[in-house]
Amino acid sequence: MPAPYRITRRIDIDAGHRIMTHGSKCRHLHGHRYGIEAVCEAVDLHHDGEQTDMVLDFGFLKAEMVKAIDEPCDHGFIAALADAELLEMFTPQGRDPAHWRNALEAEVRAKGEATTTDTRLTTKLTVVPFQPTAECLARHWFVKLAEPVRQRSGGAARLVMVRVFETPNCAAEYGE
Repeated sequence: MPAPYRITRRIDIDAGHRIMTHGSKCRHLHGHRYGIEAVCEAVDLHHDGEQTDMVLDFGFLKAEMVKAIDEPCDHGFIAALADAELLEMFTPQGRDPAHWRNALEAEVRAKGEATTTDTRLTTKLTVVPFQPTAECLARHWFVKLAEPVRQRSGGAARLVMVRVFETPNCAAEYGE
């Protein structure tokens, strides 16, 4: 089998999180300038059309990354569904915390995440069913991007890896 062609596209977002079970400083509220790279490959390049001689148009890949990652998470807060104390801080004034959290939980179960600005300070909040570590975010965003990559490439390309930089020196990857 011939060696595959590979492309990489990067986007950057700013988001806050906390790892509630962490034994050190990451249990505190803090933020990161996340760098997210998506790596796609194809054994052969497109032979015709607007993607001629490409694995996947970089603009198409960027659009899918913006939709899956930037729109729900940039300049927001990413929280674990299990982090009840944190979610209580985001509960809108005058609302029943249990009822508000149950609505988020239903959406997380149905869609894999819930994003809302219906929060105490109208802060953008994305709730996920896992601790928002770089490792779990890489897997989550991989799952969200894999099918759009396949569709936008007409089945010619596949997503092979998502790499999440939490700092310039620390990254986690998930892929096939």
